[in-house]
Amino acid sequence: MSLSGLGDTGKAQPPPALFPAPEPDPPTPGRRRGGAPQAGPAQHGSPQQGDDAGRQLVFFGADAAEPTVADLAGLLAGPGEVVRMGGTARLSVQVDAAWRVHVLVDELRSRGLAASWEPTEGERHAVRTSYTRVLKPLAAAWLHGTTKRPPAAFHLTGRRLRLWLAAAGAPEPPDCFLLRLGVDDQECWESIGVALGAAGLAGTLLGPGEGGPAYRITGRRRLARLAELVGGPPRAAPAGAWPT
Repeated sequence: MSLSGLGDTGKAQPPPALFPAPEPDPPTPGRRRGGAPQAGPAQHGSPQQGDDAGRQLVFFGADAAEPTVADLAGLLAGPGEVVRMGGTARLSVQVDAAWRVHVLVDELRSRGLAASWEPTEGERHAVRTSYTRVLKPLAAAWLHGTTKRPPAAFHLTGRRLRLWLAAAGAPEPPDCFLLRLGVDDQECWESIGVALGAAGLAGTLLGPGEGGPAYRITGRRRLARLAELVGGPPRAAPAGAWPT
């Protein structure tokens, strides 16, 4: 089965070019089977999430609980956007690679949300949910008028970080990882940095003139902590795209 996206015309778009369709991911602890299949086999030798069942689960790690809609706050910590319409809301995020489309659509569908995508300018892709009442509490928590701002009690769990990383995380050799932020979300950046620090991932804020906006996570210890929290790489992730 392949992914399909709907543009403004309502005509189905072909899936973004990636890899041959694989077998579905094996079931993992704390994760339901279902949703779209990932776009292709892993391009590295690291064990897949769920292959290391004997590993002790990390408190607040991605394997520690069932997927929930509240996890989507991780997308809003990055470049994700949420908008309201009447008593409903829709979440969307633009990504820079086809593998991210496949991972995010799968993650959204695993939470019972209808998801679609369409190509945008600059070889990017917009992934979005449909308008739904299910996202209304998330929008209420994050929107002040039309301005995105984290709620006072915002914190980062492994599942939230996994979604953020799938949408906008990128390695920066030799020992750094970037978690990209929304370009127009300056009011969020400081609070997001506090939440990263509380998760043991204190990072350096890079401004737009420094290759950001993004938080740079440096050092092997912090990268090991990030890898612990987000779990194993998705099947679609290319070699080197995920912390290990």
